[in-house]
Amino acid sequence: MTVEQHPNGVRTRPAEVSDQPRVFDLIEQLTGETVTSSWQTVFESHLRRERGAVVVAENDDEILGIATVSYNMTIRYGGEYCELEELIVDDSARGLNLGRILVQRTIDDARLRGCAEIGLYLVPSTEGNRGFYEKLGFEVLGTEMRQTLDNN
Repeated sequence: MTVEQHPNGVRTRPAEVSDQPRVFDLIEQLTGETVTSSWQTVFESHLRRERGAVVVAENDDEILGIATVSYNMTIRYGGEYCELEELIVDDSARGLNLGRILVQRTIDDARLRGCAEIGLYLVPSTEGNRGFYEKLGFEVLGTEMRQTLDNN
């Protein structure tokens, strides 16, 4: 996976080992939870892109946001689909379209990986984001939003 440069001076790329403190800091900001040893295990797996991945958005100074995904196998697709798990943008970076940039990067990465679909769960705390995801091509299916990926 490559680094992508965006017009607003932000780059997106897969996370690296050295990103772990900032990634965990952003997840703690979102969840209010404290880091556990299992976070490290999952992070390391995501770095290898085994069953998931972490994408970071950064400028020259720091990581401003992250998106995490899981890759799941399903018989009905004959392979993998992608689930957007966390989308976090630091408060200092609001207004830079980082949410859109990160989601689009995860869609592009999932498509390159050969995933049949990308989805996310709508929970009460994210229900207000429905319009944001619809603008990016997701459709509401019950408690989920999904997007079929054309892998041509």
